[in-house]
Amino acid sequence: MRRVLVLGSTGSIGTQALDIVRAHPGRFEVVGLAVGSDRTGVEAQAAEFGVEHVALGAEAAEQLVRDVEADVVLNGITGSVGLGPTLAALESGRTLALANKESLIVGADLVAAIAAPGQIVPVDSEHSAIAQALRAGAPEEVRRLVLTASGGPFRGRTRAELESVTPAQALAHPTWDMGRVVTTNSATLVNKGLEVIEAHVLFGVPYERIDVVVHPQSIVHSMVEFVDGSTIAQASPPDMRLPISLGLDWPHRLGGVGRPLDWTTAAAWTFEPLDESAFPAVALAKQVGRAGSTYPAVFNAANEQAVDAFHEGRLGFTGILDTVRRVVDRHEAPGVVTRESLAHAERWARDTADAAIAAER
Repeated sequence: MRRVLVLGSTGSIGTQALDIVRAHPGRFEVVGLAVGSDRTGVEAQAAEFGVEHVALGAEAAEQLVRDVEADVVLNGITGSVGLGPTLAALESGRTLALANKESLIVGADLVAAIAAPGQIVPVDSEHSAIAQALRAGAPEEVRRLVLTASGGPFRGRTRAELESVTPAQALAHPTWDMGRVVTTNSATLVNKGLEVIEAHVLFGVPYERIDVVVHPQSIVHSMVEFVDGSTIAQASPPDMRLPISLGLDWPHRLGGVGRPLDWTTAAAWTFEPLDESAFPAVALAKQVGRAGSTYPAVFNAANEQAVDAFHEGRLGFTGILDTVRRVVDRHEAPGVVTRESLAHAERWARDTADAAIAAER
């Protein structure tokens, strides 16, 4: 019986995790739940699963992680407020099933300083795929990581064609149903740039050996290329329950989590190179990732401000990355990275992005 603490329990990741727990009652026990503000939702979940320990807000969630005995902490909190609970889980020696990407984007240095080998199990589908494929060889046998990207709704368009994109078009993702920021990030490929940074932090592979390839069908979730020329790919229909289940019970696989591919039906999978002139987000993410310190936090915060401005009609689609680049170019990193310096850098990035956007109008 694995004791599970679910953070962000009423969100998409959290509710799917509880579906898995519900389907495997003899394998998991929910010992704690945390949400941002949905008191009614979390109280209903607590009643169903017999949970005594419930937290509202990120600070309370962080304390819950420190106080409650658990084998695995699933961090499905959205945003950089999830960093505190991530650090608490790592410091407490728990296995961390991590869906909160900001923990690695914003707090890479802090996380890397305290995470034990294998303590973090990624829940993002791409990083889960890589973790699964890496089991096929030793670390020194890995040549490169290949993250797949659907290409979003604007695959094949030039930069000039992207200038007239509307918010409604940006939200029409061909594969995944996500929130406004994440869906827009998938359209600009900022999301894939953030995932490259995550892959570097999680797996310790240099940026020059992490590539992105466009795979519109979203069946192959990522790949690992080995020194002997072999490439190991993880393939499955798009379904977040699979990586969530692995996060809860790594390295074991649970039966009946997702449907398999139908190999009796003809299908075609295609792979295309990334057009970095139309979609410069991945190259910029690698730049800030190499710079380290507070640069990834600035990249992420400036992008969130620019995405909001785009949806409010104050900025064009291509202006999102243009704004982020301006903010990154102006940033000066502090000497030491702390939670306080990260928070300061994020506030600076948001203010600087807002000023840059206002100046463009």
